[in-house]
Order: sequence, then structure tokens, then C-alpha cells
Amino acid sequence: MPLFYKKNINENTKVAIWKIEEPESFFLAKVPLQREITHPHKRLQHLAGRYLLPFLFTDFPYREIEIAATRKPFLPNEQYHFSISHCNDYAAAIVSRDWRVGVDVEFITARLEKIKQKFLHPDELNFVHSQLPGQQLQLLSLLWSAKEAIYKWYGAGAVNFSEMMRTFPFQLMQEGVIESVFIKHDFKHQLILHYKLMEELTFVWVGSDNK
Repeated sequence: MPLFYKKNINENTKVAIWKIEEPESFFLAKVPLQREITHPHKRLQHLAGRYLLPFLFTDFPYREIEIAATRKPFLPNEQYHFSISHCNDYAAAIVSRDWRVGVDVEFITARLEKIKQKFLHPDELNFVHSQLPGQQLQLLSLLWSAKEAIYKWYGAGAVNFSEMMRTFPFQLMQEGVIESVFIKHDFKHQLILHYKLMEELTFVWVGSDNK
């Protein structure tokens, strides 16, 4: 069973990463394909992400999932909050009874160098450029994952990544936390992001109420 990573954050919140090595039939035996996806690998990613939901909590009512206008999947009664991410042959999910959540898993990739001004505030760019050259690409990927996780936590779309999501300097380690703030109009919320660097991946999750 290619469970790549699993963490019980507390008794009501769990997160996991699955390395996809199984055929589509493996996932279809556990969860249905609830929307048409023509690309075979994207369909496999979608199924693996959905598979993780009842894997984390066996009573997760995955057949009740709906899609908001912002494309965020949700449960109408909010019995569980959840978030899904996938890249290449990996799928990740976080599920919580207590908190609104967001998760992101990414490959460390040089393409982020070309778009870093679009998702990083000037203060964040200065922080990246202050690091050793060998750490800058890893840090870029981590901050991209952090903002994707915040975006999924917020869930209502229409977000400026560089201005509305701000992260603050931290010591880059294999595992740690990032302090951040989300600001949109009169809504402001402090967030603590948890991250882990694994092989060629960056992995970030966040869980918090939205008040």
C-alpha cells in the first residue's frame, strides 16, 4: 500500500499523502467518479484524492460532496471540513471535524522562478533572496505551497496571492511552521502553516476557524 505519509494532527484532524501506483480500478472499487474527467492521469489523481477521505475517516460521506461556484469541494452539512491536492503521482488530503482546512503538495520546480513576482509580496521576495542560492528554489516552492493551502482554506476565490496572503520570515528546516496573515477587505485572519519537506516535494497544511 503506497501510503507515503500520514499524520494524526489530533483525534479530529488527519492528513495524508498517497503515492499513486495503482490502476484506476483500485480507486473505483472504493470511491465513485463523481464528474467526467477525460484525461486519464488527471482522473487517477482525482480518484486518489477522493480515496484518501474515507481512508482518513471511515465514516466520511464522500457521496455527498458538492462543488461550490469557486470549484471548492464541500459537504453541505459540514460534518467534515476537507481539502485535496495532487501533483504528478501524489495526492494529498486533510480532513477535520473541527476546523476549516487547506492542504497543498507540490514538486520543487524551477518554473516558479518565472512567476515569483506574481505570488510573492516584495518583502517575501527579499526574504527569499536573502537565503543561500541552494535554498532559494526550495523556499519558493514552499511559499507557493503555503499560499495554495491558504487559498484552499479560504475557499471563496478572488484572491490576490501577493497582497492578500502574507507570510513572515522563518528558519527553513525539514519540518516547521510559517506564520502568516490573510487580509481581504475588512476580513483579517492570522494563520499558522505547518510544512514538511520530503524528497522532491513541499507539503503544507493549515487548519483554523474562519471567524
